[in-house]
Amino acid sequence: MTQATGKRRGHGEDSVYWDESKSRYVGAVSLGFSGSGALVRKKVSGRTKAEVRDKLRELHHQVDSGLRPRRRYTVGDALEDWLAHGVDGLSARTVTLYRGTIVKALDEELGAVRLTELTASDVQRALAAMAPRLSTRTVQIAHNVLVRAIRQAERDDLVGRNVAALVDTPKGQASGRP
Repeated sequence: MTQATGKRRGHGEDSVYWDESKSRYVGAVSLGFSGSGALVRKKVSGRTKAEVRDKLRELHHQVDSGLRPRRRYTVGDALEDWLAHGVDGLSARTVTLYRGTIVKALDEELGAVRLTELTASDVQRALAAMAPRLSTRTVQIAHNVLVRAIRQAERDDLVGRNVAALVDTPKGQASGRP
């Protein structure tokens, strides 16, 4: 008879196991049941058990604080969602300006960054990169648009805090329009 090497998990505890096909450790958390009765499970993976446990701890912290982050939700997705739902009451010309110039410039700088991993220094760096080629007013509008888009994501519990609101807007071109 073989003896078990570890203790059995208690009810409601997380599971960490080795996935041979991915060659990684996987951790799973049961978050209860959805409205349709299906079990809701979130999974994280990592190279070591310690890394997976840290990710599980962070996942529990997010769940306890009421956040429902999506793994692949990027700044570009937040900007598109804001353009789709957050510009009600604005004129069509303003929305066209936002979509054509502002969101395009922000998407070039920050579009691929995951919203949960966005830092204030990333925002500062992106605005500073935009400043030499855009007017001060356009950089201010871009910062304002980014703050509004992240505020909408914050309202939808997709991110814990609005890091763009912590950043000061840099000065743009000295001569204004080229």
